[in-house]
Amino acid sequence: MPLQQLQKEYRVHVYETGPDGRINVQSLFNYMQDIAAEHAVLLGYGRDDLMKNNSIWVLSRMYATINAWPALNEKVIVTTWPAGVDKTFATRRYEIRGTDGTQVASASSSWLIVDHSTRRIQRPDDFLRNYSHDNDLPEGLVRNPGKLSGSSAEGVISLPYRVTINDLDINLHTNNVNYLKWVTDIYDLNFAMNNRPCSVEINYLAEAVFNDEIVIRRSEDEKEPGFVNHSIMRTSDGKELCRVRLEWAIGPFKKD
Repeated sequence: MPLQQLQKEYRVHVYETGPDGRINVQSLFNYMQDIAAEHAVLLGYGRDDLMKNNSIWVLSRMYATINAWPALNEKVIVTTWPAGVDKTFATRRYEIRGTDGTQVASASSSWLIVDHSTRRIQRPDDFLRNYSHDNDLPEGLVRNPGKLSGSSAEGVISLPYRVTINDLDINLHTNNVNYLKWVTDIYDLNFAMNNRPCSVEINYLAEAVFNDEIVIRRSEDEKEPGFVNHSIMRTSDGKELCRVRLEWAIGPFKKD
């Protein structure tokens, strides 16, 4: 039986913290991206394995709730496991805890296998369909990510940003965590120091590549106070590339 779960310890480095001295949200997502890639390799479904059939993994959706914000040099333990198949999505779950057992975050992601050349979606095979570790779910884990509606057409539009070399991944497309970084970067310092995202939901719709110019449209959710919807759009054709929904918890960070 392959390794059903992978658990890995991470220490919060200085370059992973924000101005408050605590881990920033994109670093939490980087931990999850890192451990997911490592676990896929151990299961025989890493990038090199899929490329033998000219296929790649593409992250389609992700949802996370965040309960605590570890400080510089604190350690967290990240656990991940595949959670079966939902139609064409291969699902994966994550749990992040402090070394004292405190739950830091919980997340679920939905992945597609696509043909590297044509970008056509490939159906997961029987191994992925039957491989699930959700029979003994710990309490407090989040739902699967859903389909987001995006921001309002009347939303506030950010200054333009051009995709750089450092935004790209091994497939020459924007790394999925960078979309989240772009969104959080549009907020001013005072807001960032006095608020924190307690949930993040992302839909990846299309790929951003080198030298694309993008803007971010932002609007508050009229029905759910505290939620803000973001649409990342390419200026050359108006195409919506990504939707990000943040739930903000009001209150300054407390340093120990």
